[in-house]
Amino acid sequence: MNKAQLVDQIASGADMSKAAAGRVLDSMLEVITESLKDGDHISIIGFGSFQTRERAARSGRNPQTGQKIEIPGARVPAFKAGKLLKDSVNE
Repeated sequence: MNKAQLVDQIASGADMSKAAAGRVLDSMLEVITESLKDGDHISIIGFGSFQTRERAARSGRNPQTGQKIEIPGARVPAFKAGKLLKDSVNE
């Protein structure tokens, strides 16, 4: 499913226009992104939680040259599915 299809599903499920559903989806994604940038943890009971995790620096190799390179550490977004979501997927 792509974003346009998701907007269609939201619009039909919430009985709203596609334009309004698109604005709701864009706003939700913006809020999640900004919260993760600020280091906040977002938890939606039954669905899951969004958070950031620290990825340690590590060494790797350039696949073309075989030269050893250092890959810096980074904060990465992570999603952990909630129990209700896991149960729904496994039905």
